[in-house]
Amino acid sequence: MQFDPSPSPNFNERKFPVDMLVLHYTGMASGAAARDRMCDPKTEVSAHYMVWEDGRISQLVSEDKRAWHAGVSTWQGDDDLNSRSIGIEIVNGGHDVPLPDGTLPPYPDAQIAAVITLCQNVLSRHAIPASRIVAHSDIAPARKSDPGEHFPWERLADSGIGIWPATAMDDEPATALRPGESGKAVSRLQEDLKAIGYGLSATGTYDDPTLLTVRAFQRRWRPGHLSGVADVRTQHLVRRVRELSGR
Repeated sequence: MQFDPSPSPNFNERKFPVDMLVLHYTGMASGAAARDRMCDPKTEVSAHYMVWEDGRISQLVSEDKRAWHAGVSTWQGDDDLNSRSIGIEIVNGGHDVPLPDGTLPPYPDAQIAAVITLCQNVLSRHAIPASRIVAHSDIAPARKSDPGEHFPWERLADSGIGIWPATAMDDEPATALRPGESGKAVSRLQEDLKAIGYGLSATGTYDDPTLLTVRAFQRRWRPGHLSGVADVRTQHLVRRVRELSGR
């Protein structure tokens, strides 16, 4: 692949081998502004790659170095995800810079095609399990929403990147679970989400961390339903994603 070099000084040495891929949106008014920010040593922010709207790809940090994109985050019991991951920033205003009508800006086809090719390229060099290809919102559900519910995760999964659950399942949950509820069904939901990778404790009570985690799950796998309520469909998908994750 051809990359436009845009070297950032914001990196250091890895402490672990690469076994994760984290996707973000830039959340800024322009790609140029995002690139400048990630190349400014004062910001202490960077990523390995940035994908522009027209499909161009800028490389900011070498893959063998630790870029600073994940922040305080956790997945499958691991922290210091910057040391374990390749970070890809995708130029898109997202929730921070919506369109004038309030909707989220679309991801152009050329950009998504480039993201897919880049991800496939990264996966050809690193042993990254499908269950460890994640959104920023997956690893930091209380802080982050990117790359957003408008990001086409299903299209990536169709290209061999990440997980997308099928719809059929024999063991359907019986009722919806809502904030404030408690009991075995809530514990099972929490245990399933924790097994997928989310940093959630199985308290048995549908507390605020559970709501935020359910909403992050929905943002990734049920983007038309961001209530934070674990309705029957959401519980079904949680179990399917856990099965597909092999956990």
